[in-house]
Amino acid sequence: MTNHASGVFEVKLTPQGPEEGVGDPSVGRMSIAKQFRGGLEATSRGQMLTAMTDVEGSAGYVAIERVTGTLDGRAGTFALQHSGTMTRGLPQLTITVVPDSGTAELTGLAGSMTIEVAGGEHAYDFEYTLAPGGGET
Repeated sequence: MTNHASGVFEVKLTPQGPEEGVGDPSVGRMSIAKQFRGGLEATSRGQMLTAMTDVEGSAGYVAIERVTGTLDGRAGTFALQHSGTMTRGLPQLTITVVPDSGTAELTGLAGSMTIEVAGGEHAYDFEYTLAPGGGET
């Protein structure tokens, strides 16, 4: 059965310096810290890599974050994988649960998340399933 969790979150992105000797000014690195509220009551920590272009409004990013908390009352952790592009201001974003990353009551978690930003507030919608036998401790 497919489930939905939705709510809001705050995000803090902290720029990280380039790797010694291999940095490129068009590639950036940031740490991610989030606080989710709603169906997902959790925190997350992760890393993001970005690529800028010479064309205004065009860029790309990838990220991995580890989420810790409760999803609709089930406690555990899981990882999210992001892949996003912006083509001359038009965004395209895919966020999916890393297969077999769920722990504790979130074992067997699969799904995808969408994000909307309006008026400076970040909102999420998380469509997910738990495999048969998953979610048990």
